[in-house]
This record gives sequence, C-alpha cells and structure tokens, in this order.
Amino acid sequence: MIFDAHGDIWTDVTQKRMNGERNIIKKFHLDKYKEGKVDAGIFVIWIDPPFDKNPKSRLLEILRNMSVEINDNRDIIKIVKSFKDFKIAKEENKFGAMIGLEGLSYIEEDDGTIDALYNFGARHASLTWNEENKLATGVKGNQDRGLTDLGKVIIKRMEKLGMLVDVSHANQKSFWDIASLATNPIIASHSNCKKLCDHPRNLTDEQIKEIKNLGGIIGINAFPDFIHKDKEKRNIENLASHIDYIVGLAGIEHVGFGFDFCDFLTGDTMASFAEDSEETVKGLENVSKVPKLISILSQKGYSEKDIEKIKSGNFMRIIKEIVS
Repeated sequence: MIFDAHGDIWTDVTQKRMNGERNIIKKFHLDKYKEGKVDAGIFVIWIDPPFDKNPKSRLLEILRNMSVEINDNRDIIKIVKSFKDFKIAKEENKFGAMIGLEGLSYIEEDDGTIDALYNFGARHASLTWNEENKLATGVKGNQDRGLTDLGKVIIKRMEKLGMLVDVSHANQKSFWDIASLATNPIIASHSNCKKLCDHPRNLTDEQIKEIKNLGGIIGINAFPDFIHKDKEKRNIENLASHIDYIVGLAGIEHVGFGFDFCDFLTGDTMASFAEDSEETVKGLENVSKVPKLISILSQKGYSEKDIEKIKSGNFMRIIKEIVS
C-alpha cells in the first residue's frame, strides 16, 4: 500500500461537477493513482478561495457534490471510517479514502458540527487552513494568536471521537498550543522542513522533534514552494532530501507521504496561495510519478522495510491507534 495523507480531490470533484462534469474520479484521477500505485489516502474537504468568504455555504456545496460522486463510484472507492476498512478496500480492489477536513472555519460555536461531520465519515481535521478563525490561527494570521478556548473544546472532542488531529497550516503559537493540549499523537499531514526551505508552512526542528515526542508523523509535501527557495531546485531529489532530514532528526518511524498534488486545481484557486500556479515539482508532477520517489529512496540506501514504513506503515500505525 502507498498512503497519501493529503489530497484535494473533493475540491476538484465539486468544481467539475458544478461545471456539468460527472464521474470525476474515474475520468480524471483513477488512472493516475493506479499508475502511481497509490491506493489509499486522506481526501480533504477544503473551503477553496474565493468561497472562503462564506465557508458554511461552501461546506454544504462540497458535501452534496462529493456525496453523489461517492455513491456513483462505489465500484472503485471505499470510504474508510476505521483501520480495518483499509484492508477491506484492498480486498475489494478499491481506493481506500478517508475523509479529512482541511480547516474548520465554518465552526463558530460548540454546536455539534464536528460530530455531524464525524457521522458523515470524517476521521481527520486541521483547525485552520492559512486563516485566523474562531478555533485557531493559520500561518497567515497574527503570530501572537494561537488556539482559542473553542479550539481547545474541538480538539478534545476530536480526540474523544477518534479523529486525527492535524497541525499542518497552523502558525507557531497554534502548533504549540495544540501540542501541549493533545493526549494522542498528532500529525502534520503535508509539511516539509524549514531548515531546508524557509517557508512559513514548513516545520522547525523543534516542531519536528515535538511531533516525534508525541508519537506523531509528518507527511512530506510535494508542493513546489515548500521544497526549495530556488525555483530551479524544486525537484524530486530535493524533496527526497526532506525525507532524509526528518529521518535524521526524528527517525524512520515519523515520516510518510502527504503529497498535496495540485496539478488538477484551477488557476484562480491556485493563485490564492501559490507563488507560481503553473509550477510543479520536476520529476514528481502528479500522483502517477510516485514510484520515481520510491526508487530514489531505494537508491539512497533505504531498506525495503523502511520504505514500507514511509509508504504507509507509519500512518497505518497511528490510524490503528486513534481511528476507531
């Protein structure tokens, strides 16, 4: 199994369905996933700009569109609600998709929304994307503002329900507030190393060590801006260097994949957060190229056992522990 801890597929499903397309996963994604041998992952509900101005309305729009897409594609996709569902998906030759929540800007009070989304199937959430909201503060928010009292309530509720708590996109203060509050391992589903690329979305050495100390995992991100400051060096080899760095700092047990491929997102959406909305990583342009990264890890001397941990073993360990 190859597990990708972060994919914006529901965004693409919603955008294309609202333009009249149907069966988006089969038409635009399935072949690439099969070629890349990626057969499981977290597909997130993300309130994509410019719809972030009315997040509750966009949430319902996404839920409606993804629901029809899931029902129309039951022959190729299984929604994963527990660890054992990954095995069932594998046996049925289906993609095992865990529903994730990238940011909770639509939650403004303790009104049961997180429970409703859990019952819908969500087993993962980050409190914020890049924004400040009623729960926490993202990397584009006030650096002195962190987790709110409501945010603390939601974290505790997520832990009780059995959901993965994700700190990717949180600013420094929110990260440390979450880390001090969490009693389960936390993940950074799609983040890289600040030491190798000084970007606000990347993790400091101290953050990487804290995720390790809490038993968590970092999913390496294939988004170009987070790999290297020099555009000419945003390639698959330098992405692999981020894996090396985390392994050296935290150990092989604490790294996985969270690719965040954006090759299918529209220009307007990409332009809201990317330096260059047309840029992709040389050698890892989309999910079909993932075997190239596996090959590079093998060439670097990673054992088959260690590669299996990076491919899926580490994330499966934490999912088995947390997701009921």
